[in-house]
Amino acid sequence: MLAIQAIRTGGPEVLEVVELPLPAPGPGQILVRHQAVGLNFIDTYHRSGLYPLKTPVVLGLEAAGVVEAVGDGVTRFAVGDRIAYNGTLGAYAQAAVVPADRAVKVPGSVSLKTAAAVLLKGMTAEFLVRRCHKVEPGQTVLIHAAAGGVGSILVQWAKALGATVIATVGTEAKAALARAHGADHVILYGEEDVAARVLEITGGQGVAVVYDGVGKDTFEASLKSLGRRGVLATFGNASGPAPAIAPLELSGKSLFLTRPRLFDYIATTEELDESAAALFAALESGAVKIDIGQTFPLAQAQAAHEALEGRRTTGATLLIP
Repeated sequence: MLAIQAIRTGGPEVLEVVELPLPAPGPGQILVRHQAVGLNFIDTYHRSGLYPLKTPVVLGLEAAGVVEAVGDGVTRFAVGDRIAYNGTLGAYAQAAVVPADRAVKVPGSVSLKTAAAVLLKGMTAEFLVRRCHKVEPGQTVLIHAAAGGVGSILVQWAKALGATVIATVGTEAKAALARAHGADHVILYGEEDVAARVLEITGGQGVAVVYDGVGKDTFEASLKSLGRRGVLATFGNASGPAPAIAPLELSGKSLFLTRPRLFDYIATTEELDESAAALFAALESGAVKIDIGQTFPLAQAQAAHEALEGRRTTGATLLIP
């Protein structure tokens, strides 16, 4: 099968197309023939070494496809089932073996391309707005990188929960996308003082929560944008890791700072299924719509990484085997 390996840590140039043997599922595992593979920022962290892995390694944590074989003891799935998974390395390939208890069935109303585009990003949005900080009607929230994969879902979901949404983006084109997804206010972070604009919009009160997947470049503005007892959920490092701060810096407004990871919120199969059910329900109701902004052939994963890191993507990006 065709696969994409990072032969060492570094830039997109370390990604190479290779031929690997088709794996066989062991006990408790399923073999999935991929129809679409999701591209996520965490893939670039694995490739660069920010999140260290032993190389060479087949990257990718998210894909959707059809079960081609099942290992001993598997009762959760049968051959022919449409499934999606995240959190298991090896998705940048035409097929992969994954633990059966870490995959979910895809309902007939959701295409496999949509499932591959949404599972990791959508579950991230789900735990952020429903469990990390439960968004309540009437709250005002700030969402950075609002035209991106996770950001665009966060905007829609927070709006569906009754929040007033302030979004930050880098370009006018992305501002239009954020507004189309329901953002009430859009800030161009390269042209405006984000925290000053947030305080102006909120009448000096600040926001209840900031969802920050950017990291270093937005961290200070995120803290300054919070209201009393506000929550900063810094969940990504698109611009580099957020800086360390002293706890005393949170005391001015009794702020909360968390660095959550999706996989701590879907650690059990029960949590995984509950998160997937909430996500698929949001898709089926129309509260969340998925924008697949661009697709690349799997063999062009290097170009896909260059586009993602160059902020030339909008919505979700897929690799097609």
